[in-house]
Amino acid sequence: MTGAPASATGGTGATPVRGGKLGTAAVNQASLWNIANLLTMARLVLVPGFVVLLLHNGGYDPAWRSFAWAAFAIAMITDLFDGHLARTYNLVTDFGKIADPIADKAIMGAALICLSYLGDLPWWVTGVILFRELGITVLRFWVIRHGVIPASRGGKMKTLSQGIAVGMYVLALTGPLATLRFWVMAVAVVLTVVTGLDYVRQAVVLRRQGLAAERSAAAQEAVEAAAEAPGGAESADRVSGSSEARNAAGTSEARGVTGTSEARGAAEASEARGAAEAER
Repeated sequence: MTGAPASATGGTGATPVRGGKLGTAAVNQASLWNIANLLTMARLVLVPGFVVLLLHNGGYDPAWRSFAWAAFAIAMITDLFDGHLARTYNLVTDFGKIADPIADKAIMGAALICLSYLGDLPWWVTGVILFRELGITVLRFWVIRHGVIPASRGGKMKTLSQGIAVGMYVLALTGPLATLRFWVMAVAVVLTVVTGLDYVRQAVVLRRQGLAAERSAAAQEAVEAAAEAPGGAESADRVSGSSEARNAAGTSEARGVTGTSEARGAAEASEARGAAEAER
């Protein structure tokens, strides 16, 4: 792939750097018809074919179920390769971001529903796995503006165990292998529940941190806006000073009026005393 054509690398003709970080230009320039997207499209096409093969002849023909297992295995293998190719050769596109998780959940959901329909797998197992997958997808969109919940090692183990368990159920196994697939599916269900709860915890923490950061940024912007406003701080000081001056002037005036009243009262008292002494 180091000699990928220009169309696969966005028309620049330059050889992408392996393992390098993806930039905005790389995402925008990658061609829709690249190998990673073609593998994703192939998985989407495999879904109806897989369902037909699994349910053919009543769903209990070992030969047709072997064909269905082959289609399921191809879908799982391409799931491992398309993401790796997209990241390694800078072939990430908006279509791939949307179609890849849809293809993953479509093949797994189709297998689980068909197996439960045939009576090979309890419906509650299908319900738990599908509820978890759809719930985590909604959860990712709920917190996407605050950040991205990274795929954990437990999540990868969950995906691997689910693929192995479902693949074993697709095959018409008997004897010890049929018992083994029961325990593999039990491990897959436990990992599904545990990793799902962990994703919920991460989403709650991420959202709280995001909201706290937004409130802090809003408060900082308000302080900076007040400080940068023309004469904002000076106007506040002037208003405060004017108020204090007015209060002081009012106090002085009140004191002056009180002093005048007291002087008049003293003068009137002196006149009254003088008049009384003259009469005497």
